[in-house]
Amino acid sequence: MRIRRETEADRAAADEVNVRAFSSEGPTIGRLLSALRAMPPSECDLALVAEEDGVIVGSTLCTRSLLDAPRRLVDVAVLSPLAVAPEHHGQGIGSALVRAAIEELSRTSVPLLFLEGDPAFYSRLGFVAGGPLGFRKPSLRTPDEAFQVVKLPAYADWMTGTLVYAREFWDNDCVGLRDPQA
Repeated sequence: MRIRRETEADRAAADEVNVRAFSSEGPTIGRLLSALRAMPPSECDLALVAEEDGVIVGSTLCTRSLLDAPRRLVDVAVLSPLAVAPEHHGQGIGSALVRAAIEELSRTSVPLLFLEGDPAFYSRLGFVAGGPLGFRKPSLRTPDEAFQVVKLPAYADWMTGTLVYAREFWDNDCVGLRDPQA
């Protein structure tokens, strides 16, 4: 398996992996991916794929959002979505994609990488709950334990505050969890 930057030629295959991985949210994830890729470029942007025998089996995107810190707004990255083809689950592909994203963003001026996800999985990769570190989640629908962050080398102690997701996440209703009973 090889982790590398996504190319224009990879997009259809990467999108297919996402749609399959998020089968219950297929149309929504497709719209979100299109919207995120159409955002103005920033240093926070990173699209990676996992390739095995010439086939895309995993994908992740990091895109720009904002931290509403006391001193000023700070550009931060959000890792979402992370997808692995269902038949390749449990092979370390998702972990490898996340580690590669952290490594690449660590060589930039991006100070923080946020996500919403399972702490049992992401804590093994260096993510910690954001709340105890002075970060406020962007939505009440985001479970406290799912709101996670990794501090990157460009982080400074004054960088605390509220994560403000890029509009593309809100426009596609991809922030927090929806109550299935509602």
